Amino acid sequence: MTQTDTAASVVAASVVTEAFSAPAAAEGRRGADALLEVLDSEGVEYIFGNPGTTELPLMDALLARPQLQYIWGLQEASVVAMADGYAQAARRPGFVNLHTAGGLGHGLGCLINAGVSNTPLVVTAGQQDSRHTVTDPLLFGDLVAIARPHCKWAQEVTSAAQIPILVRRAFHDCNAAPAGSVFLSLPMDVMEETTTVSALAPSNIDRRAVAGSLDELARMLAKVKPDRLVIIAGDEIDISDAAPETVEIAEVLGVPVYGASWPARIPFPTSHPLWSGNMPTRATDINARLSDYDCVFGIGGKSLITILYSEGSAVPESCDVLQLSSDVRDLGRTYTTKLSVLGDIKVSLQALIPLVRKHCAPTADVRAAQVARAREGRLARRKGLEAKAQADMAAPVATPLVAAFEVVRAIGSRAAIVDEAIATSAHVKSLLYSDSARQYSFLRGGVLGWGMPASCGFSLGYGRAPVVCLVGDGAALYSPQALWTAAHEKLPVTFVVMNNREYNVLKNFQRGQAHYNSTRSNRFIAMDITDPAVDFIALATALGVPARRAERPADIAQLVEAGIASEKPNLIEIPISTE
Repeated sequence: MTQTDTAASVVAASVVTEAFSAPAAAEGRRGADALLEVLDSEGVEYIFGNPGTTELPLMDALLARPQLQYIWGLQEASVVAMADGYAQAARRPGFVNLHTAGGLGHGLGCLINAGVSNTPLVVTAGQQDSRHTVTDPLLFGDLVAIARPHCKWAQEVTSAAQIPILVRRAFHDCNAAPAGSVFLSLPMDVMEETTTVSALAPSNIDRRAVAGSLDELARMLAKVKPDRLVIIAGDEIDISDAAPETVEIAEVLGVPVYGASWPARIPFPTSHPLWSGNMPTRATDINARLSDYDCVFGIGGKSLITILYSEGSAVPESCDVLQLSSDVRDLGRTYTTKLSVLGDIKVSLQALIPLVRKHCAPTADVRAAQVARAREGRLARRKGLEAKAQADMAAPVATPLVAAFEVVRAIGSRAAIVDEAIATSAHVKSLLYSDSARQYSFLRGGVLGWGMPASCGFSLGYGRAPVVCLVGDGAALYSPQALWTAAHEKLPVTFVVMNNREYNVLKNFQRGQAHYNSTRSNRFIAMDITDPAVDFIALATALGVPARRAERPADIAQLVEAGIASEKPNLIEIPISTE
């Protein structure tokens, strides 16, 4: 290229930039431009959306701000789940833009997931032009009423001048503990309206308050014998980036650490000798596990979630409960607590640890010996699982344990894991052995269709890093559109479909009820995905993602390794047995 050609290219580029430059506030600009100005100053990287007519002002304004990348999902449930995954990975709010009442309705299931996981999201939806809502136009609905039950608050913007205050308020409030979603309805005429209002500047808010009564808490913890105390590590540890502090206090106390029964994350290194796995999901089983202890120290709230009813309390009457949480709603909510303290997990643990160390000094040797014994037990449990998996390797179809073992072995510590494969998830969690406290994420909310799109968001939140998505065949059919987004964005996500061609979890639940007709007859209505069977290889290929099938258990690890190494979106189908 000549110097003349280079100069011409520079001039052409500057003309294009000038043509699409964002208008200054003093000159007046559209509400859509004011919105993007605020998003840019709040550090937003991505807008997760699916556009319709009411979003056209926003889409047009985006031409002037190429630094704000639009992540295009083909269905609104996938859009919300992508933003959820991004926000969890990046530890910052995700921004969502949906289309009218229908699009908001599509996204509600994943909005429920985000609420249960305390994911900070600013959710917006385009609304019909307010000048003709009296005529009941197409796709008009009361968006605020639809969103309000599933968000911290919901409001409609009624003028372009309100945009800076309301959008900044949304970012502040979604991130305040307990984090969650907030919702803004954006009428089309408001987005087109001209305003000279200032976009204002971002506020600097430090919410990391240290809990009170920490010396009293330290004394209570130190009084319990180390073999009679247990820590339950909740999701707030990850939200607060407090895994190192959680490890330190566990080591000072010399006590085992369990994860939540139905977690969003495993916020503790699974290779650590004090890691003891996740709590079970039935109250009677949790009670049996905790019966070995005199005291439970819950770090973070909502850690003893149950699924099916079983009689009795999850916490034995003989077991004291101590709590540290940033969520005031959870303190003493379900179980009587001897002491609950409210504060940010990380800074509160940093203040608590020296106090605990002081009170535990007389028994430091005993506690160190507990850690050494735990290391031996951890290795023995792991070897037992490996031996069982190896014994099943000769089966013609992979058992759930073998599939989980081979996938986890192939992943190692090379990639984050996003798990929505319920048939194998318990095995996966028990097999993890990583120094990272951020490797594993799970479907905390329970609404299916989260895993595949959330994996795209996690990859973006981790800087487009490799992610392995484990998903059941049933769950995969809720949001296969995510495959297209992964291909479109060239995200290094390896989608692993655990295919047992049935709703295996539901069948097993029914089999546990002796009085059910289904149990006695071994017939289950609407639970077999066999007539016709779903061709996941063809489905992935149609959406632009190359796919392979693991024909034998011995093929699984090499396919997963190759998928991760490709640094491209890919899908692996693993047929699994229905044991």
